[in-house]
Amino acid sequence: GSMGGEVQNMLEGVGVDINKALLAKRKRLEMYTKASLKTSNQKIEHVWKTQQDQRQKLNQEYSQQFLTLFQQWDLDMQKAEEQEEKILNMFRQQQKILQQSRIVQSQRLKTIKQLYEQFIKSMEELEKNHDNLLTGAQNEFKKEMAMLQKKIMMETQQQEIASVRKS
Repeated sequence: GSMGGEVQNMLEGVGVDINKALLAKRKRLEMYTKASLKTSNQKIEHVWKTQQDQRQKLNQEYSQQFLTLFQQWDLDMQKAEEQEEKILNMFRQQQKILQQSRIVQSQRLKTIKQLYEQFIKSMEELEKNHDNLLTGAQNEFKKEMAMLQKKIMMETQQQEIASVRKS
C-alpha cells in the first residue's frame, strides 16, 4: 500500500514541477511578447513620425515654392495690365494726333481752295479792267481822231477862204 502512495507522491511532485515550469515558461513568453510588442510599436511610431515629418517638410518646401510662384505670377499680371494701359494710352494719343493732323490738312485744303477762287476772281476782274481800259482808250482815240478831222477841216476851210480872199 505504501508503494502506491509513494508513486502518487512522486507523480504529484512531478506534476507540481511541470506546472511550475509551464507557469515560468508562460510568464517568460508574456514578457517576451510584451517587450517585442513594445519595440514593434516604438518602431511603427518612429516610422510614422519620420514619415509625417517628411510629409510636412515636403509640404512646406513646395508650398513656399508655390507661394513664390503665385506672387511672381501676380506681379506679372499687374505688369501686363500696366503695359496694356500704356499701350492703350499711346494708341489714344496717336488717334488724337491723327485727328488733329486731318483737321489741319482739311483746313489747309480749304485755304488753298479759297486762295485759288480769289486768284480766279482777281484774274477775271483784271481782264474786265483791261477790256474797259482798252475800250476807253479806243473811245479816246476815236474822239481824238474826230477832233483832228474837225481841225483839219476847219484849217482847210480857213485856207480856202484865205485863198479866195487873196484872189
